[in-house]
Amino acid sequence: MAEASRWHLGGTPKHKLRYREDVEIRTTLQELLLYSIFLINLCILTFGMVNPHMYYLNKVMSSLFLDTSVAGEERTNFKSIRSITDFWKFMEGPFLDGLYWDSWYNNEKLYDLKNSSRIYYENILLGLPRVRQLKVRNGTCKVYSFFRSLMDECYDKYTSKNEDMADFGLKQDTEWKYSSPDMNSPWHWGFVGVYQNGGYIFTLSKSKSETLNKFINLRMNSWITRGTRVIFIDFSVYNANVNLFCIIRLVAEFPATGGILTSWQFYSVKLLRYVSFYDYFIASCEIIFCIFIIVFTIQEIKKLKEFKFAYFKSIWNWLELLLLVLCFSTVFFSSYSNMQIYRMLGQLLRDTEKYSDFYFLAYWHIYYNNIIAITIFFAWIKNMFLAIINDTYSEVKADYSIGRRPDFQLGKMIKKSYNNALEKLKLKKPETDEDKERTENKDLAEKARREGFDEKEIQSAEQMKKWKERLEKKYYSTEIQDDYQTVTQQEFRDLFLYAVELEKELHYVSLKLNRVMRKVSALQY
Repeated sequence: MAEASRWHLGGTPKHKLRYREDVEIRTTLQELLLYSIFLINLCILTFGMVNPHMYYLNKVMSSLFLDTSVAGEERTNFKSIRSITDFWKFMEGPFLDGLYWDSWYNNEKLYDLKNSSRIYYENILLGLPRVRQLKVRNGTCKVYSFFRSLMDECYDKYTSKNEDMADFGLKQDTEWKYSSPDMNSPWHWGFVGVYQNGGYIFTLSKSKSETLNKFINLRMNSWITRGTRVIFIDFSVYNANVNLFCIIRLVAEFPATGGILTSWQFYSVKLLRYVSFYDYFIASCEIIFCIFIIVFTIQEIKKLKEFKFAYFKSIWNWLELLLLVLCFSTVFFSSYSNMQIYRMLGQLLRDTEKYSDFYFLAYWHIYYNNIIAITIFFAWIKNMFLAIINDTYSEVKADYSIGRRPDFQLGKMIKKSYNNALEKLKLKKPETDEDKERTENKDLAEKARREGFDEKEIQSAEQMKKWKERLEKKYYSTEIQDDYQTVTQQEFRDLFLYAVELEKELHYVSLKLNRVMRKVSALQY
């Protein structure tokens, strides 16, 4: 009879099922806790390297160089440049005034400048600003024959093939001679073209008057020609109060259609990363992040070895792989950025008599910020709750497919733990077995009503459950029982009534299924 009772329960003793459910619950909660720590650590890395000072530094710098108008002309600023005349007005007016700060508001000399400008009295100009232009050759496009008598020159849009590399104008100094591009420098993506480094370059002087004379000389000798396609203005500042570098690039594009399109980039970045106690806390989070990557990688390798090609059939596994790729990419960009900063920063700060290319360092730092932002996005998409729900749902389907009725629910587990804690603190009276059984029966009845069962079906199910529990109490034991037990007449009667009720229920279900099948058949015709 013990074997028969086990067959009735699906082949697995109750205490083993309970143990399996407890293991599943503990494993699920461990995964939840582990992934929560990973997400918190990733959020600290993502948001720990940014602060409000970055926004305000960008704001004051952009307001100074973009919104300041030419004296006497309220509408002429960098944003409103539309012609070459407007461009030179900006360069000789607002740009020079914003770049060179050598006295206080009361015209007194600033404190020890050490031969450098202090923008807004707090931001040190690093090295010398640089101006460069890229040009295209004449004849890079064809003029229709009917118009050749009116126009015999044609300058196409900028490409590396159309670029003009010949000396022009006065053919003196670097602004009139072509400089080859640095292959390690990033290209710039503009409105009407993608531009490489190099071109016709000159650096500004530390003297405002000398720089003004330079601009006037370039303007009078037509440094900007019909072949000009873009002009870049690059410089960098450092604010020691907030330990931030602001790398600035102003861009004026000269499309083949005529006119000027202006754009700009203001990057406030923290290149000196490990200075304060909080910075070292971020460094410890970076180490923890690497440990998580190693742990997750080992887990995925084990799963791949276990499931082989079946591993790639789950969308969650693909998401795990994508997340690992992004995490490794984040580590790569962070390491490369730090190495470049360590290698170049000291040299850039020492060379104060030439242009300091901090744009290269900011470029890789921005890439790191972008890749870690994508990583945290997919980390939340993967989300521990979605993964847990998916795994739990798979287990539930497997249990149903072999005839078992799982009752594992995370909500019930949390509620049970909460009640146990209250009982241990003596804030709640412990429930007796009868109370627990009454509560469980009430929950089952409410669930059946929500699913559309009528009261008669619910009462019949409750009666059958009572018969089943009496029989199990008599014939089922968690211990192995090999002795033979006799069945009394009353027990046989109860078992017979239980079988009859089961037959009625099966007949009732069969009638419902036949009715549904007839309706489906009728819909097909």
